[in-house]
Amino acid sequence: MPLPRLLLLCALLSLGLASGAAAADPDSSGPVGSKWSTDYRAALATARSEKKLVLLDFTGSDWCVWCHRLHDEILSQKPFLDYADEQLVLVELDFPQNKPQSDELKRQNQTLAEKFGVTGYPTIILMNAEGHELGRSGYMQGGPKTFVRELKRLAAANAELPAP
Repeated sequence: MPLPRLLLLCALLSLGLASGAAAADPDSSGPVGSKWSTDYRAALATARSEKKLVLLDFTGSDWCVWCHRLHDEILSQKPFLDYADEQLVLVELDFPQNKPQSDELKRQNQTLAEKFGVTGYPTIILMNAEGHELGRSGYMQGGPKTFVRELKRLAAANAELPAP
């Protein structure tokens, strides 16, 4: 094989391996610049140890237009990301049409959708580290500052529930 073809083949293989590694990383899902988990139980444990709230994002990442708008206009923006870094453990519960998922992840996401009565996407649920729902939302106009203000309102309105 001539050297230029060999180099091209090596470059393509390297890119494929790098993108595959990123796809397998649970913290690489969700909006760019934030750390999203797909493991609900681990997120609750992290929230308890870090004294944070949990934000569940029920999404259809590869088909839901309003989910894309929520991620693009709010969840990937600096005001939300700054708040999330200090106050939240982020969990993406995805219901894709074409993106592969393990059977275990599909079961977990479906079980949680049933538990919380989720019937549409996107659905955002804010909860404390004990798993008590503080409130829910979806896409809302007004950008990340409005969204963060709503999350703070939900948290404050439910301050009497067991705290993280």
